[in-house]
Amino acid sequence: MSSELVFREEFSENAAKVIVSGEIDIYTAQLFKEKLYNTVDRSDTDLVIDCRNLNYIDSTGLGIFVGALKKTRQKGRNIFIENIRDNIRKLFVITGLDKLFTLR
Repeated sequence: MSSELVFREEFSENAAKVIVSGEIDIYTAQLFKEKLYNTVDRSDTDLVIDCRNLNYIDSTGLGIFVGALKKTRQKGRNIFIENIRDNIRKLFVITGLDKLFTLR
């Protein structure tokens, strides 16, 4: 059973910030992808994703992060993931994504 996904964005001169809460899974992935890719397309800065209140992410969600990173790097920018919970950090480490993303 999926919990609600909450997606909020903030723009500044230095970075676009996305605050994500809830769960990213097969049920919420399409909405997350649309919103995240839209943020990447509208921003001319690096992207910071705040995962403080992200409780769960599955492989579909991880794939969306990778796709967003690819789009971001094509524009010469980067993605920073901050306030990541231990259970989600473990997924990034197991999959090797901690080598692609800057986790802080």
